[in-house]
Amino acid sequence: MNPGGGMIPACVSKVELRIECHNLLNKDVSSKSDPCAVLYLQNKGKKWIEVGRTENIQNSLDPAFSKPFQIDYFFEQVQHVRVCVYDIDNATPQLGDDDFLGEVECSLGQIVSSSPFNKPLLLRNKQKAGHGAITIRAEEMSGSNERVYLSFAAKKLDNKDFMGKSDPFVEVFRVALDGGLQMVHRTEVIKNNLNPTWRPFSIPLQTLCLNDHNREIHLKCFDWDSDGSHDYIGGCTTTLAQMLQTGKSQVELTFINPKKQAKKKDYKGSGILSVVSCKVNKEHSFLDFIFGGLQINFTVGIDFTGSNGDPRTPNSLHYIDPHRPNEYMQAIYAVGAVCQDYDSDKMFPALGFGARIPPNNQLSFEFALNFQPNNPFCAGVQGIVDAYRNCLPQIALYGPTNVAPIIYHVARFAAQAKEAESQAYFVLLLLTDGIITDMGDTRKAIVYASHLPMSLIIVGVGGADFSDMVALDGDDGILRAPSGEPVKRDIVQFVPFRDFKNVSMDSASAPELASHVLAEIPSQVCQYFKMQGMAPKPRPM
Repeated sequence: MNPGGGMIPACVSKVELRIECHNLLNKDVSSKSDPCAVLYLQNKGKKWIEVGRTENIQNSLDPAFSKPFQIDYFFEQVQHVRVCVYDIDNATPQLGDDDFLGEVECSLGQIVSSSPFNKPLLLRNKQKAGHGAITIRAEEMSGSNERVYLSFAAKKLDNKDFMGKSDPFVEVFRVALDGGLQMVHRTEVIKNNLNPTWRPFSIPLQTLCLNDHNREIHLKCFDWDSDGSHDYIGGCTTTLAQMLQTGKSQVELTFINPKKQAKKKDYKGSGILSVVSCKVNKEHSFLDFIFGGLQINFTVGIDFTGSNGDPRTPNSLHYIDPHRPNEYMQAIYAVGAVCQDYDSDKMFPALGFGARIPPNNQLSFEFALNFQPNNPFCAGVQGIVDAYRNCLPQIALYGPTNVAPIIYHVARFAAQAKEAESQAYFVLLLLTDGIITDMGDTRKAIVYASHLPMSLIIVGVGGADFSDMVALDGDDGILRAPSGEPVKRDIVQFVPFRDFKNVSMDSASAPELASHVLAEIPSQVCQYFKMQGMAPKPRPM
């Protein structure tokens, strides 16, 4: 949820990809190759769908294609991309009769996180296509990422109540493309006040006036009534260009009520609206930070309490089935597959809690899966899974389910990043099979972490009752520490894994799990850096 109320829209961006190649194979005898690049995206059925083709450049082994590709970008999904380069020597649309010069396969996340993305071109047999290489550059496409910040006050409003004073509020309308009026904002009601000052608010420039500073904006003031029959006080018309003059002189607008104006010859208005402040600020997007070098640091925390069952038995949640991964492994693969594209070294800490561990069989709620406390890092997502499998025979599942220590573990690193003002962000994937037993400490840890560059994803594994865990997710209210301190921002996403199982109990539901739990990460990243007043770093050239 947005701290100011209302749902935060999904972070969907359009990116433009531009392609150039170097040292292509020469397939022509009397001249050079005539290259064309073809872009494919993989659909849910894992079929490659052609998105489009660049222009065909004549006689060049180092083409820089001018035609870009525009595609939708979703942080929470692994979007598989393939670019194939062909030597086009005929006018047929089929590519089977054209010489193949090489290809590259990657994810869109890899492209945007390392733009410019440079890779050697490969042949069908995965051997290098000579010295051929490809460079892909990504740019975010957006109509506007500007936001208007407004503050209104009024004075001398008409009194519409007999037993007291008016309870005024203002509705803001834009003129739509068809000429009609569309309401885009409503202020709060100020009770019993003819000289109200409403809370400041912000609204996207696109929403307020379709990015047109001179498009008419209509403001209507009403006296609130509990039965919904609000009395019209008056209205006025302005533009964003006019309201922006508040930086030079005070902007005052007169509310006019046409019915009252028609009845009174000396009518001068039904009150004055003052534009206290008006400014337009750029809102930095998630991709602005990624292009500036933001690193997403991914950590996994795994529940090894006794309620999971003996890992040696098939009914255990930690049972290693030779034919299919268990739910813990599925969640690691799914979420890690997305996050790994945004971490340059691909080294991820993996921690466990709630087990007795070697060498002294002591109970621990914060241990490295590789049993190296000073170096808990695993190489890639597969490294996490391997460390998980290797540690299971060496530990004794115990309890209780205390998760606060692992949250604080990651928070310590996030606090160091905040202190250094570095553009790093930490995502903790916490996997648990039961009710959290240190709920008070966990709430306290989350409130602390909400001040830091950190998000927490909790996935409930198995069939336990997780209803008490929903309270940790800010979508259902303002989480508070036992002391009463509220979260600074919503950083928690909780889901039961069972909600994403398909009928065949196959792991194919894992991408849907990742898409759901990671969808809010981009907005949480932007909220944190906005809260800190930090802009993205300049993009490396």
